[in-house]
Amino acid sequence: QVQLVESGGGLVQAGGSLRLSCAASRTIFSFYAMCWYRQAPGKQRELVARITGGGFTNYADPVKGRFTISRDNGKNTVHLQMNSLKPEDTAVYYCKAEEGGFAYWGQGTQVTVSA
Repeated sequence: QVQLVESGGGLVQAGGSLRLSCAASRTIFSFYAMCWYRQAPGKQRELVARITGGGFTNYADPVKGRFTISRDNGKNTVHLQMNSLKPEDTAVYYCKAEEGGFAYWGQGTQVTVSA
């Protein structure tokens, strides 16, 4: 088991930036991958970005070139740097850890981008 706690969400104007953090209750070194998902009102939860233990990353097309995922194994933390934010980025952002066929989720943090 692991607890994941997201932080860093908030209200920002279009074009602004936010940095989300996901703190794990234990080492993330063993996790196969760490991910950020988001869910907008009335929509399904979707993958935003993913980083493997080896540092390989992939991004959803709408955020490529604007968002960057990174992991700090020493601090058991994963970050999502979000730049050039758009109103359509408004959603609850969730952290997910993948380990041995299991998935662990955080509670989410709200990101609201005003036009």
